[in-house]
Order: sequence, then C-alpha cells, then structure tokens
Amino acid sequence: MNKVSRKALSIKFADTKSRIRNPLNPNYMVSLSRVISGSKLRLLLVFTALLFSSASLLAQPNGEILFKGNCASCHRPTEEPLTGPGLKGARERWAGREELLYQWIKNPQKVLNSGDAYANELYKNWKSSGVMPAQAVNNEEIDAILDYVEAYQPPVAAAGPVEAEGGEATSADTDTTWYVLTALLALILVIAIFSLAGARRAMAMAVAREAGKEYDGPNTYADAFRLWVRKNQLLVIFLIVVALVAVLREGWYGLSGVGVYEGYKPEQPIWFSHKVHAGQNQINCVYCHNSAEKSKHAGIPTANICMNCHTAVAKGKITGEKEINKIYAAVGWDKETRSYTGETQPIKWVKVHNLPDHVYFNHSQHVVVGEIECQECHGEVEKMDVAQQHAPLTMGWCINCHRETEVKMADNGYYDEIHNRLTPEELKKYLNGDEQITASELGGIECAKCHY
Repeated sequence: MNKVSRKALSIKFADTKSRIRNPLNPNYMVSLSRVISGSKLRLLLVFTALLFSSASLLAQPNGEILFKGNCASCHRPTEEPLTGPGLKGARERWAGREELLYQWIKNPQKVLNSGDAYANELYKNWKSSGVMPAQAVNNEEIDAILDYVEAYQPPVAAAGPVEAEGGEATSADTDTTWYVLTALLALILVIAIFSLAGARRAMAMAVAREAGKEYDGPNTYADAFRLWVRKNQLLVIFLIVVALVAVLREGWYGLSGVGVYEGYKPEQPIWFSHKVHAGQNQINCVYCHNSAEKSKHAGIPTANICMNCHTAVAKGKITGEKEINKIYAAVGWDKETRSYTGETQPIKWVKVHNLPDHVYFNHSQHVVVGEIECQECHGEVEKMDVAQQHAPLTMGWCINCHRETEVKMADNGYYDEIHNRLTPEELKKYLNGDEQITASELGGIECAKCHY
C-alpha cells in the first residue's frame, strides 16, 4: 500500500471515529447503545457463572446433617456401638475396598448375597439388629458422612454434681444458730446481774461496817431475788405473761411443722437430673410418671422406662457413664453384648412428696379433670437438678388452692349438667359475686372429700 492510500485510509478512520464520538452525529447513540449492550451481556454472563459456581459450592453435601438424618438412629460417630457398630474408623476397616463400602451402604443385601466374607461377618455380629436398610445416598454424600465421622470430637462432659463445702445453710441451721446466740446472751446477762448484785451487797456491808452499824440487807442471792420480786410485782407479772406467750408461740409453730417437709431434698441412689431430662430434653412428665393420668399415684418410674432411651444413650451430659451404669446394674443390662443377663437388683429411690395416710389425694383427678400443671404443686422441676419438695402440702395450702382455683367448665359435659341443674338463685350463690366457680364452691373443701 502506497503512502497516498495509507493517508486516505487514516483520514477515513479518523473521520469515522469522530462521527461515532460526536454526540451531534445521529449514529452516535446507536453505536453507544451497542457498546453498552455488549457490556451488559458480558456482565450477565460473568454473574451467571458466579451464581452457578456459588450454587455448586452451597450444594456440597453436609456430612453432619446427612449422618443425623440417615445414620444416627443406629450408629454413633464414635467407636461406641448403638444398635449398630460405631462408624469411627470405617474407612480403615474397608481400606482398599472403597467401592464395596459404597455398595454396602447403598444396597447391603446385594453385598451379603455376593458372599463377601467381611460383610457377612459384620452381619453375623449384629444379626439381632437385622440387615441395614438400603440408604438413598450417592458416593459424594457417603464421603461427606465419613469425613464428618472422622473429624467428629465428642463433647466434653460438664462438671458433675459437686456438693458445696459445708453444705448450704438450711432454715433449720439458721434457727439453731439463733437459739444458741439467744441462750449465750441470756447467760451473759444473768452472770452480769448476779455479779452486780454481789458487788452491791458487798459495798452495802462495807458502808454499814464503816458506819458502825449492823447490815440488815439480804445475805444470799435468793434473799435478794425474793426482795426484788416483792418490790416489783407488776413487772414480774408482765415478764411472766410475755415468757408464757413466747413459749406458747414457739410450741404452736413447732407442732404445726410436724410432718411438713417443705424444701426436703434427699440424696437419691442414682443421681438423676430433672433439669436435663424435663428441661433441656423436654421429656413430658407423664412419659416417666405415666400413672399420674390414670391413678391416684403419680408413681416412681420403673427402670424399663429408663432403658427406653438408655439402651442407646450410655453416657450422660453431666455424670458420664457413672450413674447410667447403675441403671444397667439394676436391670441386668450388659452393654458390651447388648443383652439382659437376668441378674437384677432394686433401685431404692427415696420418695420426696409424702402425704399423711389419712388424706386422700388423686393425681388423675387433678391432672386430667382439673388440668392442673405439675409445676403448680411441684415447682419448676424442669430447672431442678435434684428434685425437692416445693410446697408445704399442708391442709391450709390445699384449701387455699381450692378456694382460688377456678373450675374449667368450658366444653365439659359433666359441668354443663351441673350448671343446668342449678336455679338462678343457686347459681348466683355459687358465683359469689366474682363471676367464677371455684373448687370450694362445688364442695372442694368439705371434710369428707379428702378424709374418709
């Protein structure tokens, strides 16, 4: 190309470039929109690539979720067995046969039918649990589960129950301390009075002797006391009345506390935490105390109810294996062979809530008919490590509850019948101006209701 041609081409290119960049040029906006559209397309492609890339990352299988959804009912992520063997070390046990491991998890019956020696030996050892059901997982998900198992670290057990040094101060300890301090102060006061009386008598004798007169005052403490009583008869009567009232008061409250064990918290043969079971694990009260809905007694749960969970849960959150092993010893459970030995022994639980023998109380009547929550009588058991008596369980306490508790009459045919039998005058008497019917107004404080 000669110089003239190159120059002409250069002029033409510059002219085209200037026309494109010139806003007054009608083709300017068209060209610009093409450039922008191309940029948008490129940005859209980049964004889409990133989106699919992120989705791919987010779609990576979660080993923990997969384990809990597919494996946790039969296996632990440790070496400890459940209804099946612990999964820790599974890769090592199947080393060099990874493809067979995948097949075993996805279709165990097929592997057993193939005659594989290791798989059949494994089935023989766990025959009582049956053949593992085929799992709907792919190889990538199996790897995620095994990665989770290999990396799993069991949680460190919390510190066990520790008794405070010297124990907690109880109301009985406080009362005893008060009585001891009062007795010491009274003794010091008596000693001071006798000392002052003796010093006064000695001074009176010395003054009489100095004056050459004969001493005619009391010679002993008894004489001095009788003389003081004769001179202060009203004060003596007042002090006697005060002392008598104080003695009667203490006697009254002392006798009224006989058989009242509010705050009673006995030590049990197996340390059991209601806080863990009813609070953290939210086990319903009537799952263990199942007779509360059917009987007058709530009942102490039998050990077989404990074993519903503890055939699988062999280590507690607080005490580890120590307390659960006591349950195993009681029911004769061998956790190594996962079978019962037949050697049992009783668990000597200490009953916390005790009513007098002459009192009738029906749990089912209160729980089912009255719909009373357990916490109203037993306190916030779900927050107690060691169960204790929350309420005094006295007659006055029961009567107050019957006076204040409204009967739940809505949608209850039994109470509808009672309501229909009442005349307007009788109903007005029952409502008693507060527009509610309580247990007491239906005869809940009649003596024969609880004493017969």
